[in-house]
Amino acid sequence: MSVLSNPSLREQQHPLIRQLADSIESIWQRHLDLSPYELPAELGYVEGRLEGEKLVIENRCYQTPQFRKIHLELAKVGNMLDILHCVMFPRPEYALPMFGCDLVGGRGQISAAIADLSPLNGDRILSDNYRTPLQALPKCEFSQQRELPEWGDIFSEFCLFIRPGSPEEETQFLARVEQFMQIHCTEAAKALPVSDQQKAEILAAQHYYCTKQQQNDKTRRVLEKAFGTDWAENYMTSVLFDLPTP
Repeated sequence: MSVLSNPSLREQQHPLIRQLADSIESIWQRHLDLSPYELPAELGYVEGRLEGEKLVIENRCYQTPQFRKIHLELAKVGNMLDILHCVMFPRPEYALPMFGCDLVGGRGQISAAIADLSPLNGDRILSDNYRTPLQALPKCEFSQQRELPEWGDIFSEFCLFIRPGSPEEETQFLARVEQFMQIHCTEAAKALPVSDQQKAEILAAQHYYCTKQQQNDKTRRVLEKAFGTDWAENYMTSVLFDLPTP
């Protein structure tokens, strides 16, 4: 199944967002058995206004045997703001971490770049089948590290949160995200269903992860300004970080 989306929006965005979106879709195509994930029709493509500028949001969602939902969102606010948001939500039957990645930029600069494989277990530590290949990756050097938010206890020790200081650092970040995803998709393909007890723990951990992410005030404020409080709450809880059902 082809997942290549309408390229018109991403062609107007920062080159790193364009490259990462293309790379994410390419890795999904190569490694995963994709089928459509149905979003509410009115939320797949959204237009609004923010501070006099046109806001466009484009969502692509799929599911696989291992992932209940994999989501790629691209958003643009005039020339002020470019956004890429990606999360892969594992099915609770599989002991897999949560891959998440965000790029935020504007006026030609990326101000925030974050990527992680966040553990979904009680002690919030990645299993050895992830830790070993992640520890073996070449060391990355970035000039501007960023601080995680107060609710950032969901992230792993391998979380990368930076402001890229040069085109070389942008390339290095892109390569690291691709490595994260290659490891993740390889492990997902080998994953076996877990016990009912483990499934309950994974469900609880995914609830915790999504509830924490819903506390992202920066995202919420942008959505509230453009569409109102009720719409923002619905979008945060049904598209960006919907809770898994038992």
